[in-house]
Amino acid sequence: MLGADPLSRSAAIEALHTYPGEFVCSLLIYTFPLLNLLRGRVKLGGLQVGGGINSDNSLSYIEEGASHVIVTSYVFNDGQMDHERLKDLAHVVGKQRLVLDLSCRMKEGKYAIVTDRWQKFTDVYLDEKILEFLARYADEFLVHGVDVEGKRLGIDEKLVTLLGKYSPIPVTYAGGVREMADLETIKVAGVGRVDVTVGSALDIFGGTLAYKDVVAWHFQQEPLTV
Repeated sequence: MLGADPLSRSAAIEALHTYPGEFVCSLLIYTFPLLNLLRGRVKLGGLQVGGGINSDNSLSYIEEGASHVIVTSYVFNDGQMDHERLKDLAHVVGKQRLVLDLSCRMKEGKYAIVTDRWQKFTDVYLDEKILEFLARYADEFLVHGVDVEGKRLGIDEKLVTLLGKYSPIPVTYAGGVREMADLETIKVAGVGRVDVTVGSALDIFGGTLAYKDVVAWHFQQEPLTV
């Protein structure tokens, strides 16, 4: 979902109604434009929806069949974290239905969460303390390594290492995957605790990474114990 306008909402609801409502662990789930490798977890429902989510509309997407809502700008507002909005959203939709998008860029040697198409820096930096705090309100984290996103120049291994070491809840990394070796690097750097999305590098989207090879790699992995 790209926005909160009526056409985007209509398209999102249509997708939610079309997509199967339940799946179990060790399945590979493909949702345009990302390939999500989700290992060893049972989901609560269907697709996850993000874009224009707030306390007023979040529950409506769950009622339409979404398993989770994905939120960034509503919580990280005007360059800061709005704790009251975060608490209210978790209360309305439930911690078990909330994914916090913590996509970040490097700033002064630290990873700062960014919003507004990744152009605006917040004053919130990813570290052990903030990940533990935010985990009180969310079921999962989604983290795009914005500095390498869409460039197919390799992953941000330092960021993956940080997530694998400090995230107390399931976390999915996105950004820079270009070859099969990158998947293995994420597995090792994230100590088996970081999932991954693959997008523009796939041959089905014009890239050079064979979709069938990624699928085969996925099914060769040992399930995670969460």
